[in-house]
Amino acid sequence: MTDILSRFLKYVDVCTTSDDSSSTFPSSSFQLAFAEALAGECRDIGLLDVNVDDYGYVHAFLPSNTDKPVKKIAFISHMDTSPDACGFNIRPVVTENYDGGIIKLNGTELNPDEFPTLKNHIGETIISSSGTTLLGADDKAGISEIMTAMEYIIENDTPHGDITIIFTPDEEIGKGVDYLDMNSFDADFGYTVDGGAIGELEYENFNAAAAEITIHGKSVHPGTAKNVMLNASLIASEFISMLPKDETPATTEGYEGFFHLTDMKGNVSVAVLDYIIRDFDKDSFENRKKLIADKVKLLNEHYGNIASIEIYDQYYNMREIIEKDMSIIELAKKSMEEVGVTPKIQPIRGGTDGARLSFMGLPCPNLFTGGYNFHGPYEYIPLESMKKAVEVIVKIAENIAK
Repeated sequence: MTDILSRFLKYVDVCTTSDDSSSTFPSSSFQLAFAEALAGECRDIGLLDVNVDDYGYVHAFLPSNTDKPVKKIAFISHMDTSPDACGFNIRPVVTENYDGGIIKLNGTELNPDEFPTLKNHIGETIISSSGTTLLGADDKAGISEIMTAMEYIIENDTPHGDITIIFTPDEEIGKGVDYLDMNSFDADFGYTVDGGAIGELEYENFNAAAAEITIHGKSVHPGTAKNVMLNASLIASEFISMLPKDETPATTEGYEGFFHLTDMKGNVSVAVLDYIIRDFDKDSFENRKKLIADKVKLLNEHYGNIASIEIYDQYYNMREIIEKDMSIIELAKKSMEEVGVTPKIQPIRGGTDGARLSFMGLPCPNLFTGGYNFHGPYEYIPLESMKKAVEVIVKIAENIAK
């Protein structure tokens, strides 16, 4: 069986950064190249009905090897990496038998005083970025774990029901299942393998929306600007100050929601602010959207119809769907415990393809990959956690067959 470390290092060597400014799907051509490579590997390990569709989705199938009727399951991970940090020329650093000290990187470091989770993995093999790029464990670790688990099941004839594998593009920019044909596969439920630290099991996520505020100013020569100029960028700064200062990602945790300014650009004539809005509670989510729209209305009342806002929903809290049948959570908990992993049920302060899939008819909670500090140069993942993720996937398949 292919060593999971070798497989993971091979995957992260391929740039698959998604591009939120692109008008194509997938948003970057190298995701299609990676999809074709994954499809070839699926065939090589013995998966059937392997194909890459016109939108870059990879489908593969492992038929049941048991005579009794059992639930059909899907395992899902995404191929793209976040555009929040460089995804080119990734050069992973592999630190064996980690001693609990500082891991020196290129121009920076992984310091356990700053990242205390490192202390949970003394004696293990730590895979990190080189310090100038992200690592790509989100979600190439998930792909590596699914592929390794499938290879193990096939080679060892592990009892299992029907298993569908799906690898999606553009999850990081919120479009991962935009073009997924739900009729192209048959499953009763699924798991995304897209979580963080070992043991994470998640079936709650943010309700999510995006907002774009455009402010039009009035540009005149600054020497004669008194009582005439409206500086769009200054008004944008004023708008930013109108939102709650203690409700940002840097000041919230757990079930607390936030407003997050993701981009701003402007000059005297025009300024544009991009926000994402997040909240677990549906009523609070709606109130947040109303609040940000009301602040735009206040600008218009004060300055005279200079601002507009566009708000659109991105995804919703999958708890609404999952809690109707918690058996798939109990299955994952049982499987983790049987391979020596302590389940850590907690909300996702973000979203996964599984959130949208749950509302599309496929209940789909999220399993851990083992990684930390995704989307940036401090990203790392312990090899031992990846191996445990493989064991959990295999055990889920085995328990379904039972």
